[in-house]
Parts: sequence; structure tokens; C-alpha cells
Amino acid sequence: MDASDELLRGADPAALLTLGGAIHSLNAAMATALGRPAEQCLGHDFGDLWPASQRMSAESLVVAAARTKTVAMRVLDFPGRGRAPVACLVEARTVRHPTGDEQLIWVHALDARNDLASLLIPFRMATSAAHLGLWMYSSDEHQLEWLGGAAALAALFPDPTTSLSTVISAVHPDDREALRQLLRSASTQQSRWVRLRYLPQHEGWHQLAAQTRRIQLGYGGPERIFGVVRDDTKQEKRKEKAQAALAAERQRAKDIADFSSALISAATEQELQQVALTRLAATFGATGALLALVDEGRLRVSTDAGIAMWEAEVLDGLPLDDPSPVAEAIRTGKPRFVPNRKDYIHRWPHGAEFPRLGRLGTDYAVSITPLSETGNQPLGAWLVTHGSGYRPSLDEMTLMGTLADLAGQALRRIRLQHARVELATALQRTMLPTLPEHLAGLEVAARYRPSRDGLDIGGDWYDAFVMPDGTVAMEIGDAQGHDVDAAAAMGQVRASMRAIAAHEPDPATVLTRTNELLVTMGAARFASCTMLHIDPGDGRVTGASAGHVPVLCARKDGSHSIHELPGGPVLGVVPDIEYREEVFTLDEDSALVMVTDGVVEGPGLTLEAGLERAGTLAGAALRNGLNAEETADRILDAAVAVDHLDDVAVLVIRRT
Repeated sequence: MDASDELLRGADPAALLTLGGAIHSLNAAMATALGRPAEQCLGHDFGDLWPASQRMSAESLVVAAARTKTVAMRVLDFPGRGRAPVACLVEARTVRHPTGDEQLIWVHALDARNDLASLLIPFRMATSAAHLGLWMYSSDEHQLEWLGGAAALAALFPDPTTSLSTVISAVHPDDREALRQLLRSASTQQSRWVRLRYLPQHEGWHQLAAQTRRIQLGYGGPERIFGVVRDDTKQEKRKEKAQAALAAERQRAKDIADFSSALISAATEQELQQVALTRLAATFGATGALLALVDEGRLRVSTDAGIAMWEAEVLDGLPLDDPSPVAEAIRTGKPRFVPNRKDYIHRWPHGAEFPRLGRLGTDYAVSITPLSETGNQPLGAWLVTHGSGYRPSLDEMTLMGTLADLAGQALRRIRLQHARVELATALQRTMLPTLPEHLAGLEVAARYRPSRDGLDIGGDWYDAFVMPDGTVAMEIGDAQGHDVDAAAAMGQVRASMRAIAAHEPDPATVLTRTNELLVTMGAARFASCTMLHIDPGDGRVTGASAGHVPVLCARKDGSHSIHELPGGPVLGVVPDIEYREEVFTLDEDSALVMVTDGVVEGPGLTLEAGLERAGTLAGAALRNGLNAEETADRILDAAVAVDHLDDVAVLVIRRT
């Protein structure tokens, strides 16, 4: 008997491997453990004979022993054909071949029956690293033993060994049978996660999730049911909070869309006054609202139920040049915020004494938003009162300004009595925003042109704004139709998308939420749209489309490609749609071109031909060193030159 026979003696699995990991020889126990005859194991790589879940650990064991020339240990689960897998502590070390100088690796399972705790250490370390807890159940003794893991979970189980009945008594009555079934049906495969409500001492209910697996501890060792447990309590609370916030945001987005639509649809000053005073306070969580309109150089004031008319009557009839905050906001076209009485007296010492200002800072604060911008004809302003200590956020001020601008456009249209055409022109001007400037690493340019001869109107729009995380949101779309209603629908969709985008992290979710809103509202018009989020730093682009024409990608070498984004149908038609998105990279000195269908379709021009023409123009512009503004001009001019009938919009994003 040579030395190699001695190394393979014994009841526990053992094998000799080459330094490359091939099996040189093995005993019957190892062959049985690996589930195949010994002759089929010889010459094969040791790691290849293990199940996929154990292969990496087996290979790393051999590599560690071969390279470091030291003892390496791993806990490996032998397959356990037809029964529970056998967890063994396996050792590997280099030995010299008895008949020569060849180095071999001796791999053998250690007898850990008198030290089962050594087998459990790797399991405890893994669960702790994963912020899970680990327990072991003996069905013969009906005992659960807590083995350790995350400290927060360990605190829920202060006793290391607990009877099953004690644990069940702390589980919610409705979940007890699920726990019993989890233990009864424990198999050699990891079970699904089972949710359990658990009530530890001196704490409220915890939402736990558990899964089990049956394992034999070493050859000849006992079978035990092992379980891992996860505490989802905080996650569930966050989920509930997020769901509540989402519901509130959906309602807010709907309120904003309804507000915008009502402002746009108002046909008389009385209707406009009714829209503003019934919706302002509710939309912005305010305590009251007041509307002051300019009539022949003087203020005409009306209020909602939150501000009594007798309190505001001192403002009624004031001349526009009066030194008071409301008149000043109207004259200058700039919003005013008054947080307290001290600030009011300091800034307007000769202003009219609005009775409620006597309680500024004690009961409430005031924000005043003009209905027209600087340089435009003064139209009026609305005043909103808030609870004491209120400070408006940038998003709220922007939204308030957008709605006030819509109200101003509606009022101007009403007063000039150019009913539908004037409203559409004002809407289009309002809804096409000023693009963000000085974006590091990006150039952004946009162009819009109405339908042929300027006698028709439509629902094309674009938008661009910086997200809270620094990415740039870009969108382009087309509401159905070429009339005032199309322009109104465009305004609703764009305002809704911007409001939703402030709280949603990705384009697909924004499209999904906007579609839900439009379907719920029963919108009369549908809209197509493409939305992108671009990281100026690394050019990472996340995009989704709602039935819109593809995006064009142009490169500095003059080439271009047509990029069709995933997504779904147009917005406002099909309920319960989950839009999809794609992530790709915009290379430096490349540009994305977003267009509406009027740019790439027309009499005698198919969509495919139009996309090819626009892509060729964009690629040539980049090859010639043109910037985003010049590139947008080229594409728009080409669309106009082919006698287009539709209104058109172009949005170009170039990474410098």
C-alpha cells in the first residue's frame, strides 16, 4: 500500500488532483458523493463534476491550494442524490506523489461530526453580509436555534434556542399555518419567500420574509432545516409611503391638468375668475386666494371663500401706480413673496394696508404672481395666502408662474376677442419653453414652425429641463389635430409630464403615469411623445417612446442611424400600459435629433424617406462643424422647402 492509498482511505470523500485540477485518483466515497462511477471521474476537472451552484467554490478551493501551497478550506454541498445535500467542510492541500517529484492536491472532507459549529460559520458570515438572519430547526426536538446574522434581526430573537410553539405564538394568527407549512414542506431546494407578521417582545409588528432548505450536516451527520429570515418592515413602510405619495402626486397632476384645461377653455372673464378662485388654493395647498385684474388702469378684486371680500376691499379700485405689493407685481411682471409683516413694512412702507397683512408671520404668508411678464401689457395678478412659515419651492414657483401665464394668455384672448386663433397662438407661445442654457458638455437647440401659411394651428411641442439629479430631460410630442383643442391638449400633456417628471426618475414611468392620467380624464385627444434623459457627464441616454417617430443619431464623420426606442402606444388611448425604455450612450461630437412627423412626412414623402433625408442633413451638418442651432435650422428649412402641411418641431441635442 503506497502513501496515496493512505490518503484515500476512510469513509469520508477524498481525492488526489493534479495542480491543474484534474482528478488523479479518488476513493469510493468521493465518487458516490459526486454521483458517478469512479472511472468516469478520472482525468476530469474537479470543478466540472459539481453542480453549477457549487462549481465556483470547488474551483476556488483547488486554485487556492495549488497557488499558495497552503491549506485551503471551503464548505461545499455534495449533491446528495435523492436526499438532502450533504454540507461538508472540505480541505485541500498540496502533497508529493509517492513515486516521484510530482505535486498533487489532496482534497478530502473533514470529519466535523463532533464540531458541527465549524460547518455553520460560513453560513453565518454569508447571511450577516446579506443583512439576513439564519436559524436551524430540528423536527425531532421541535426546537429552533438562532445561528446569527444581521444585528437588527438578532434583536428580534433574544433566546438562542426556542421551542417551535413559542415562535408560533409570536406569529400573527393568520400567518401561523404558513410557517408550519414552510417547515413541513422544507425540501432540498431553496423554498420561495413566505411573508410572516411577527411580534417580538416590547416592539410592534414586524413584517418578516423567510425561506427554508433541508441540509445534512456532514457524512453520517443529522439532517436539519435551515432558514433565512429578512426583515421587510422598513421596506413595507417605505412602500406604503411611496404609494401614498404616488397617489397624491397623481391627484395633484390631475388637478394641474384640470386647472390648465379650464384656464384654456374659459370664454369670458367671469369664467376665468371662477376657474382661478375655485382651484388656486386647492392646487397649492393654500388657505385663500384673491384675483386682481387691471381694468382701465385700476385694480378690480375678487376673492374665494378663504379671504372675505371686506378684508380685500381696500385693494379694489387702487390705481396701478399705487406703492403696494400687488400693484408692483402687476407693473413689473415679477412675482412677490411676503413672509411676514416686518418684511412687508420694510419693502412697502407706503403701501395700502391690506387688513390681513396685520397678521402676516403669525397666521400666514403671501405669494403674489402676475398674469403677464415684464414688457407685456399689465393684466392683473393673483394672491395666495399660506400657513405661517411657508416657503415656496422652485418647482412650485415655476408651476405657479406657468399657470398664471396661461391665465394671462386666456385673459388677453378674451379681452381682444380673437377667440380661437388668438388663444391658439398664445398657447403655442406659452407651451414652447425657453431651453436651459450653459449645459456643460451639451448643446441644445429647438425650432418650431406652425402649419403652412400660418393659417392653421396644431399640437406639436417640445420641452427641456434639468432634473434634480443633474440629467437633462428632453421631450418632443404631437397632440392629435390642428385646431384650438389640439393646442389645449398639447398644453395639458406637457404640463402634466413636467409635473410628473419632477417626482419620477425615468422616462418610461413618466409616460406610464401620463397615459394613466389622460385615460382617467377621458381626454378627447391622444398624443405621441418621445422622452429622453441625458447625463451630460458620460453621455448616458435613457429613452422611451409613446407611438412617436424614431430618433435620429448623427455623428461627426457624417454618418447617421435611425434609433427606434421601445415604449408603447400613443398616450391617452389604451389603459394599464407599462411603457418600456432603453439605455444607450451618445458619443462625443455626436447629436440626437428629435422631430415631429411634419418634419419627415409630407405630400410625396414617405416616413422612411423623410427620416433618411433628415439624418443625412444632420450628419452633414456635424461633419461641417455646425453647432446644434445651425443643425436645427438646416433640418427645419428642408422640411419647409418640401411644402409641408403639418406644423413641425425639431429638437437637437449635441454632445460636445
